[in-house]
Amino acid sequence: MNSVTRRAVLKGAGALTGLALCLRTSGAISAEGPPKYGADAMPGGVVDDPLVFVSIDTEGAVTVTVHRPEMGQGIRTSLAMVVADELEAQWSRVRVIQAPGDEARFGNQNTDGSRSMRHFFGPMRRVGAAARTMLEAAAAAKWNVPRAEVKAIQHEVVHEQSGRRLSYAALAQEAAKLPVPARDALRLKSPDEFRYIGKNHIRLIDSADIVEGRALYGVDTRLDDMLYAVIARPPVTGGSLAKFAASATLKIPGVVRVIELKSLPLPAFFNPLGGIAVLATNTWAAMKGRAALNIEWHDGDNANYESAAYRRTLEAAARAPAKAVRDDGDALATLAASQRRVQAEYYLPHLAHATMEPPAATARIANGKCEVWACVQAPQCARDLIARHVGLSPADVTVHVTLLGGGFGRKSKPDFAVEAALLSKAMDGRPVKVTWAREDDLRHDYYHTVSVEHLEAALDENGKPTAWLHRSTAPTIGATFSLQAKSQSPEEFGQSAVAMPFQIPAFRMEVAEAEAHTRIGWFRSVSNIPHAFAVQSFVSELAAEAKRDPKDFLLDLIGPARRIDPRKLADQWNYGESPERYPVDTGRLRNAIEIAAREARWGRALPKRHGLGLAATYSFLTYVAAVFEVSVDDEGVLSIPRVDIAVDCGPQVNPDRVRSQAEGSAIMGVSLAMTGEITFKNGRVDQSNFHDYPITRMREAPREIHVHLVPASFEVPLGGVGEPALPPIAPALCNAIYAATGKRIRQLPIRDQLRV
Repeated sequence: MNSVTRRAVLKGAGALTGLALCLRTSGAISAEGPPKYGADAMPGGVVDDPLVFVSIDTEGAVTVTVHRPEMGQGIRTSLAMVVADELEAQWSRVRVIQAPGDEARFGNQNTDGSRSMRHFFGPMRRVGAAARTMLEAAAAAKWNVPRAEVKAIQHEVVHEQSGRRLSYAALAQEAAKLPVPARDALRLKSPDEFRYIGKNHIRLIDSADIVEGRALYGVDTRLDDMLYAVIARPPVTGGSLAKFAASATLKIPGVVRVIELKSLPLPAFFNPLGGIAVLATNTWAAMKGRAALNIEWHDGDNANYESAAYRRTLEAAARAPAKAVRDDGDALATLAASQRRVQAEYYLPHLAHATMEPPAATARIANGKCEVWACVQAPQCARDLIARHVGLSPADVTVHVTLLGGGFGRKSKPDFAVEAALLSKAMDGRPVKVTWAREDDLRHDYYHTVSVEHLEAALDENGKPTAWLHRSTAPTIGATFSLQAKSQSPEEFGQSAVAMPFQIPAFRMEVAEAEAHTRIGWFRSVSNIPHAFAVQSFVSELAAEAKRDPKDFLLDLIGPARRIDPRKLADQWNYGESPERYPVDTGRLRNAIEIAAREARWGRALPKRHGLGLAATYSFLTYVAAVFEVSVDDEGVLSIPRVDIAVDCGPQVNPDRVRSQAEGSAIMGVSLAMTGEITFKNGRVDQSNFHDYPITRMREAPREIHVHLVPASFEVPLGGVGEPALPPIAPALCNAIYAATGKRIRQLPIRDQLRV
């Protein structure tokens, strides 16, 4: 992939003499806060505003402009596949252009929530079908035959009666003069006609460039006369600069200038943290210059944030009555009267995204316009925020989206792109690249929230739960946008917690308040991670108490196949975006469990200190079950011979990408469960790099990962695939550890808890 420029986008979308199409609905996203969601005709109830292009030039080349950033999920390929299939284009003649950030033209480009394909499968199909329809109409007019007698087949339009053929190249100019057909005039393909959708033979558009080192990521941008910047940021969230001395820094060869960036008061939003920027002719000189700075900080209100003490605060809150967000039956009375009561508490620490590529952005301001090249998940949000900070209108800011070396939610917060723009402005428009070192990345992240989950259940004489209490306490993402936000939002407590599909007569979910002392942000699977770990681990504990097989116990708890509308569970809460329109289908959840268990040969005899563990979750309209096989030797060393993951995401547009996302989730989930932990002392992050925030190495990873895709009709809504396979990983792993050793893991990371 070459660097994306304004010229390239214009060439692909507007300057060609062939056919260009767009499709548009309405909506917006604000850079001042989280996306505003609401109901409309888009799948999942999200207001989006896509402007999706397909163009055909006079040589017959098809260009698809993809407006969703690519961060390893394969969306540049998958969306192009959908257009090409409905267009009846030859895949070898399709190329992709990455759209810049532009709300007016492309609408919501915020790439998170596993929404890209499930929200844009329909629109992209219609774009391809509209282009095909116009090409067919142009051919029919040229031959003076009825439209019904012609058909597009693999980059040509064919008149079946006479055998005449015209290429897309020959028809593009005439087709471009025709009106875009109305939606109800389009004939979409039936699934049995698909050439690319649902097939495994499509190679990633970017794969050769990535493997051969030609692909350009945010950190790869190079502009003439560019300066390189690193920034010393306040070490405590909400802190600010007291004073600094830069005399030693300015003596370092290559250092050009030292610039102060003002720190803004909390809440953080997506604003930069401020601090001292060192600009140099190369990154190494800038880093040496930063190390030579003499800085004193005002630490502010979060100076005393300390992880162990804060955990005790969360535990106290989780053990006290809190606000009920679901209350069916009388769980408290049933628990109080029960003769057989089980309770457990689960702790998960802050997590860092730790993307392969840390944040990086380059900015240049010239002639009253700003251009930014950055690895951002939300280019339109970045555009708006940059415009506000540098005093330009959004129309005068162009954000070029590079490939992202991982995102996981971190790069939907464009603070690093704003830093680059501010520094370019301070340098009278000279290009400036801001590079975050790994230490910057780990110490100034928007962290996944820390959490304590308290669960209690009452069991009858047969070991069947009659009451369930789940009390969750965690700082909310909302604290990033409002200092008054101290309780999880419906979108947060709705994830793998309040809408549990269990047949239990009395169910109560409570959410306790918790104050945030650092930046909290979206993380892959968000609150599904702590909630699923607690719920699925607790189910295993209840099975052990009841002396039941964990799989059979879980299936009995779910009960027979049925559909649960989460909107009808209680009046006082709104579940949120993921299943807002679609009920939980317990039959699909049960089926995923049965498939994963069967493929893992659940119940087979295992050697000593080997065990199987199971967990199953529903998130982002997708049902996932995972079975781990583990072994733990006499020294407490864990190995993972095999993982089986069953994924029911509805119809699979790009099956290879579904498998790769599940495989990646297994690796990431193991890494987070084993070693993932960010801790604070005196308001500062303790970790700095991979020596103290380790990620799973090859020797520690599962030796085999088997992904089993559940076939589904296109009558079923598409589910997400980037996030849903992550939540069941940690509980399945820990349940397997219990099966192998008899030791319960109730706090993450596992680290050395298995050591004897």
